[in-house]
Amino acid sequence: MNALFTYGSLMCEDIMFRVAGACQVAGEAVLDGFRCFSVCNEEYPAIAPREDAVTRGVLYRNIAADGWRKLDDFEGEMYERRSVTVRLISGEAVGADTYVFRPEFHHLLTDLDWRFETFLKQGKQRFIEKYIGFTKI
Repeated sequence: MNALFTYGSLMCEDIMFRVAGACQVAGEAVLDGFRCFSVCNEEYPAIAPREDAVTRGVLYRNIAADGWRKLDDFEGEMYERRSVTVRLISGEAVGADTYVFRPEFHHLLTDLDWRFETFLKQGKQRFIEKYIGFTKI
């Protein structure tokens, strides 16, 4: 698999590039059956399976093997990489990997939906400052 569905901080091309290197933006996509939650005391979100939920995000293609290693390190132990099927805006179904919050960490999820627009306005700079080490992965 060389496609990644992102739904949080990695939707920002500059952050994705700093973490994984060059890759192609395929465009907006949606993932059915998962809800995007805010994580307690963090700027980044997590997805967990929920019937009738939809998560909007960005699909990237052509991720190099070293990029996948860096992404796995960046996401850390609270996330597991899973193969999923997403829908592009065109309606095309595409196979991709994404990072899903592991059940043993669900107690860290809030009841609030995570919003990309809010992240861009209020959280992105704090995220970059707090996780500046991700560029050294």
